Amino acid sequence: MTDQPEPDTHERGLAEVIDAIAASRADQECLVFRDRRFTWADMRERTDRLANHLAGRGLGCHVERSELAQHESGQDHLAIYLHNGNEYLECMLGAIKARVAPLNVNYRYVAEELRYLLTDSSAAAVVVHSAFAPTLAEVLPDLPDLRVVLQVPDESGHDLLPGAEWYEDALAAAAPTAPAQRPSPDDLYLLYTGGTTGMPKGVMWRNGDAMVECFGGSKTATTVEEFLAEANTGLRALLAPPFMHGAGHWMSFRTWLGGGTIFIQSVPERLDPADIWGLVEREQLNFLLIVGDAFARPLLDELDRHPYDLSSLTVLLSGGAALSAPLKDELLRHLPTLMIVDGLGSSEAGGQMSHVSTGGGATTGTFELTPGNHVLSADLDRVLEPGHDELGWLAKSGRLALGYLGDAAKTARTYPVIDGVRYAVPGDRARLRADGVVELHGRDSVTINSGGEKIFAEEVEAAIKAHPAVYDCVVAGRPSERWGKEVVAIVRRRDGHELDEAGVLAEAERHIARYKLPKAVVFVDEIVRSPSGKADYRWATAVAAESA
Repeated sequence: MTDQPEPDTHERGLAEVIDAIAASRADQECLVFRDRRFTWADMRERTDRLANHLAGRGLGCHVERSELAQHESGQDHLAIYLHNGNEYLECMLGAIKARVAPLNVNYRYVAEELRYLLTDSSAAAVVVHSAFAPTLAEVLPDLPDLRVVLQVPDESGHDLLPGAEWYEDALAAAAPTAPAQRPSPDDLYLLYTGGTTGMPKGVMWRNGDAMVECFGGSKTATTVEEFLAEANTGLRALLAPPFMHGAGHWMSFRTWLGGGTIFIQSVPERLDPADIWGLVEREQLNFLLIVGDAFARPLLDELDRHPYDLSSLTVLLSGGAALSAPLKDELLRHLPTLMIVDGLGSSEAGGQMSHVSTGGGATTGTFELTPGNHVLSADLDRVLEPGHDELGWLAKSGRLALGYLGDAAKTARTYPVIDGVRYAVPGDRARLRADGVVELHGRDSVTINSGGEKIFAEEVEAAIKAHPAVYDCVVAGRPSERWGKEVVAIVRRRDGHELDEAGVLAEAERHIARYKLPKAVVFVDEIVRSPSGKADYRWATAVAAESA
């Protein structure tokens, strides 16, 4: 009997798995952006070069994860201050190869907000598009720990910042070989929350956990061969949302972990429906990621204006914001064989549940409970069973984020331990029906307490959006002497349609109880949202208050 080698069962990290996939299909296309078509070999070399550049500047891991508290980081951090493009995903993967933690920057921030983010994250390096160089220049004197600045040229034509290097020059000068340091599954991936209801916070993930819970990697594979066996999805995916929010780069890495090809729209600075549909048609793409109604409405308007051959498109995934049932029905009228998937997840918990709509009918706001997901009691002391009428908290157990960077107290609040089990509770209120279906009611942070009743903004928004003349809607509360807070609907009409307050209320009354109806409707020319399509509730609250 011959001796058998011990099985290799150590946990894999994202960089190790991606490199193995790259080696298995070196000459196949990995990413397409404008006129550049990168093979897997190209991407592996470019991310190796970036990792070597960062390491050569002294960046990396200085204290191992095992020696740190949940809310602490022992690594240097790289801020990615870019529009979508190949450079964005190269920075994420190249940083992880260098044992540097990548983090997202909202490129709409003004100088004060940018200063806060780069200070809160202790960023040691930043990669920035030239368009944002003037804003970064304003805050550089206040960031003594920022040691490395790489700049990506764009149509703005702004000069190189003092002390910065051009991104491509830095890659060209770096070694094309695998970095000397070996990345660990313990190394961090940082995801900053959007800050639409409060200050952004950095959610800390071990990249080994993020690979499974955020990026959709295999939950069972332990060997490279097992990961490779599952890299066969054949996805040709267009990820329309900005990578600065989690949905875009989560699905990007899910595509790569499946051995697929990522496509990036030619106009990443804004939502350009003709650019998106044209790319789907031209490249025969089979997967499209959007963010809720804010993306779907303009895309549908373009389909009404211009025909496209979209027969290759089989799956449309909406994540990060609700896609309402009326818009799903419109999409299915244009594309009757399309599968529409609502993806539910959060920065703190990763991916959680999904709901599929097809030509048989579309719904919004319900999800089948799956293993690892739970509804906890309102006071966070027990797990609710199906059929319990209590409105509780949606939660997740298993492989979770470590916590919030530098904030032990918020980490403890968001990740409570009940009967020895640690849960992530991002803030969504939910009810678990007797049939095992979760009814999602909305974020507690945007709940309006009116006359002692809790009214969920998203529920009222969905009721109003059912009106065919409503292009977009966001709901907020304003002070009221009688009710404490009262509901205000901020509505954008569809072009060419007539709509008054009575029409809005009549439609809403068909879907929600009367006590939830808006006390006022404010019509605006534009709803302020983040580029990812998420509502800016701070803006909405200000508009509601001014309307009084």
